[in-house]
Amino acid sequence: MYRNLTSALLFCALWLCAPLVASAVTMQWSPVGNPGNANDPATGNMFGGVAYNYQIGTYDVTNSQYVEFLNAKDPAGTNALFLWTSNMMLDTFGGMNYTAGNSVGSKYSAKSGSGEHPVNMLNWYSAIRFANWMNNGQGNGDTETGAYTLGPLGPGAEPINGNSITRNPGATVFLPSESEWYKAAYYNPGTNSYYLYPTSSNTTPTGSAPTALPNHANFNPDGPATLTDVGAYSGTTSPYGAFDMGGNVFQYNEAFFGDGLRGIRGGTFGLNEVRLRSTFQGTQLPTLGGGGTGFRVATVPEPSSLVLAALGLGGLAANGWRKRRLKMMDLS
Repeated sequence: MYRNLTSALLFCALWLCAPLVASAVTMQWSPVGNPGNANDPATGNMFGGVAYNYQIGTYDVTNSQYVEFLNAKDPAGTNALFLWTSNMMLDTFGGMNYTAGNSVGSKYSAKSGSGEHPVNMLNWYSAIRFANWMNNGQGNGDTETGAYTLGPLGPGAEPINGNSITRNPGATVFLPSESEWYKAAYYNPGTNSYYLYPTSSNTTPTGSAPTALPNHANFNPDGPATLTDVGAYSGTTSPYGAFDMGGNVFQYNEAFFGDGLRGIRGGTFGLNEVRLRSTFQGTQLPTLGGGGTGFRVATVPEPSSLVLAALGLGGLAANGWRKRRLKMMDLS
């Protein structure tokens, strides 16, 4: 039937080996090329350089996508891993509901008009559990292993190893490292330099309602003072085509600080343009989640050991810079 072994293997890859059920969550990716770029001098040459090609989520993870995750991994609504919090429903800026009377597998739903808002009110551990689930193929995919290993668990499903969690070898979907996030947000490949803002500009963006005009974003004081749909500022992207890397919500990254905090970058609808700048490095406790913090994921298909080594060396160097940084306030 087949002319050669290659044809047979291709048939298997496309048909016989394909998953029986399509993934519930589809991510759009923005490729980030130009491997081997230098770090940004504005950070003391510590951030922005990435030695390999990768992809960043074109959009923040939305409430609708996170609802699919919840209904897949917590179909009975027991919330054993605290992936959902009551603030997601009760807070003004929360975007999803929990209905105990709904059938198994449909306990969670996005609030009307909030499905395309970035998910918020979740902590760093929930974000990496979502990444594990994506990494493991969704569906029944594990949340405790994969891109990251969580556990053993303590009260509130908080990993006892929380301070030592790093990306595992072979991870394919994960939170971006600080340099991966930074490069996707600020690096200008045309000039081999960095923008000050993640709106492809060195000029202060205009805070406004959603618009197709360039260099606009959702931040205080002139923005809408609430969350907006991902991609609503359709004329403004990072240099690599990702939306909302400035404003709307801060986004978690993998950065770890010696005092137990994890990194956030990008600014939020409730704070001013200073938080959008490349020079602003925010932090947040991994157990806290707020209305102004969400996340996006990134991917490197089958990363090599060289890539992982580069990540590790970058983390060690960045830690030295962090020790010299000004103490940032918790912005949850």
